[in-house]
Amino acid sequence: MATLLTSREVAELLSVSVRSLERWRTSGLSGLKFVRINRRSIRYRQQDLDAYVASRVVASTSQKETA
Repeated sequence: MATLLTSREVAELLSVSVRSLERWRTSGLSGLKFVRINRRSIRYRQQDLDAYVASRVVASTSQKETA
């Protein structure tokens, strides 16, 4: 079974607010996948978080974002 992280845990790992994660989920623009356990329970798989971080790696500040 995949390791499931809470919004608070992911926010802390990414140094963003839980509210930012909520906005990312609503807009769908971040590319960070999540698991909806039920209407009020959102979790993130560790493997999806790792893939998201890997997709954000750039070589310079002039490199365009892909996400």
